[in-house]
Amino acid sequence: MSDLVRLNSISKSFGGVDALRAVDFDIRPGEVHALLGENGAGKSTLMRILGGEMQPSAGSLEIGGKTVTLRDPRDARALGIAVIHQELALAPDLTVAENIFLGQLSAVVSHSALRKRARELIGRLGFAIEPGRVVSSLAIAHQQVVEIAKALSQDVKIIVFDEPTAVLSAQDAERLHEIISGLRGKGVGVVYISHRLDEVFRIADRMTVLKDGEKVGTVAVGDTNVDGVIRMMVGRPLSSLFPPRKERQVGKVVLKVNNLSAGRRVRNVSLEVRAGEIVGLGGLVGSGRTEVARLIFGADRPDSGSIEIKGKLIAPRSPRDAVRAGIGLVPEDRKMQGVVLDESIRINCTMARLSDVVNGLGFLRQSAEKKTVTALGQSLRLKAASIENPVTSLSGGNQQKVVLAKWFHAGGDLIILDEPTRGVDVGAKTEIYGLINRLAEDGKAVLVISSEHMELFGLCDRIIAMGQGEVRGELQPKDYSEERLLGMTMVGSLTAAAAGGQS
Repeated sequence: MSDLVRLNSISKSFGGVDALRAVDFDIRPGEVHALLGENGAGKSTLMRILGGEMQPSAGSLEIGGKTVTLRDPRDARALGIAVIHQELALAPDLTVAENIFLGQLSAVVSHSALRKRARELIGRLGFAIEPGRVVSSLAIAHQQVVEIAKALSQDVKIIVFDEPTAVLSAQDAERLHEIISGLRGKGVGVVYISHRLDEVFRIADRMTVLKDGEKVGTVAVGDTNVDGVIRMMVGRPLSSLFPPRKERQVGKVVLKVNNLSAGRRVRNVSLEVRAGEIVGLGGLVGSGRTEVARLIFGADRPDSGSIEIKGKLIAPRSPRDAVRAGIGLVPEDRKMQGVVLDESIRINCTMARLSDVVNGLGFLRQSAEKKTVTALGQSLRLKAASIENPVTSLSGGNQQKVVLAKWFHAGGDLIILDEPTRGVDVGAKTEIYGLINRLAEDGKAVLVISSEHMELFGLCDRIIAMGQGEVRGELQPKDYSEERLLGMTMVGSLTAAAAGGQS
C-alpha cells in the first residue's frame, strides 16, 4: 500500500536543544496511526512540521511520493492536511458557519448559503449544531465538531487529532470515534495522539512511539498490548506505574456523607473516608461522581442530607468554607478551576492558605513564600525553570503538580481528586500516583474520582461504585475487575456483576 505521507529523518532543534532526531513516520490511506509518547517526546513538534507550522532543521516530507516543502499551514491545507490541536484554534466571536469557512470567504458573502453548507457538513458528522450560533456559546465537544467540519470542508486527505478526547464525555468520545471510522472508510489517513491507551487499542491500526525526540518503533496494534507499549514509552511495564502498596495506619472517619441529595444528579448518597485511606469513586460519566465532590466542597448546594468532617457537621456555602473546614479539591478541569494560568507558580502554590507567608499586618513575606514554594517544588519534583514563571509555561503533568502543591501547602484533612491524571503522560502519572500515596501516608483522607479503571484498581483501598446519581455498591481489592465495577455501576449488584463477567 502506497503512503499518503512520509516524513523522512525529520530533525528539529530549538536553540541547540534537539526536539526531534532523525524521525521517520508514514501515514497510509484509510488507517488510524497512533502517535504515542510522554510529554516532551516530540509528538506535537512532529505534527506541527506536518501541518506546516514549523520547518524541520533536517529531513524531508513526501506527499503522494513527491517531495514537498510546507512554508506555512496554508500550504499544508492546500495539500489536504488538517491538524486539530488540543487547544482549539477557533475564532470565539464568530459563528459556527463563519469558523468552518474562515479563509475560504470571498468579499461578498451569502450568509444563508454559508449556513446551509455548514448545516450539511455538521449533519454528515451526526450532529445538529445551529450554524448561526457564536462558537464561544458551544460546549467544548461541539467546538471540536466545528473544527472537524472545518477540516472536512477543504477536501482533507490527512487529519491529525491531538488529544481529542481529553475534555470529552464518554458519549462524545464514542461519537468522535465513529466519525474517525467514517473518515477511515473514505480513505482519509488519521494520526491520533492520545494518552488513553484503551481507546488507542480500540481504534488504531498501527502505533509509533517517540521517546526523547527519537523514534522507538512502530508496531501493529494486533502485535502488542498495553504492557508492551508502556514499556516502549517509559522502559517499564504497567504494573510498575503504581507505587507498591504499603501498610498504612487507617484512622478514624474523616469524611462522613449522609443521604446527600441534589435534584436527580445526586440521590441519597452516603459514604465514609477514613484518615490514611484512599477511596475510589467509580462509575460512568454522568453517574454523579463529580457532583458529589462539588457538594462536599461547597461549590454547589445540596437539597438535603449532611456532611461531617471529623465528627463535626458542616454546611459549606462556598469553597472557602470547605477549605476552612479542612477540605481540598483537585478539580476535573485544572486549567479553568485548579490554577490561575497566567499567574506564577509561586502565587498558585500558596493561594489556598496565605497565613504561613504573611506577617501580622497582612503583608506578604516574599522570602518566606519563595522558600516554602521552592521546598514544595523540590518535594513534588516539579520541573520548572523558575517559580516565578506562569503556570502556562508548564506541561500538563507539572500543572497538575502545582494544583497538588497548593493542597500540600494548605494542609487540611480531606483531599478530593477528580480525574487527577487526565491529559497527563505515563511518566508523570507515576509521579502523581506517588504523591497521592504520600497524602494517605501523611494521614489524609483521600477520595479519588477516575474514569480510568486501572487507576482506581492500582491506587485505592476500596472503590465505591456510582450510577445515575446513586451509590450502587462497594468493591474490595480482592473483587477488583472491570466487569465487576461496570456491573455494579450499571446493575448495582456484585453478584450480577460477577455473573456478567463469567458469561
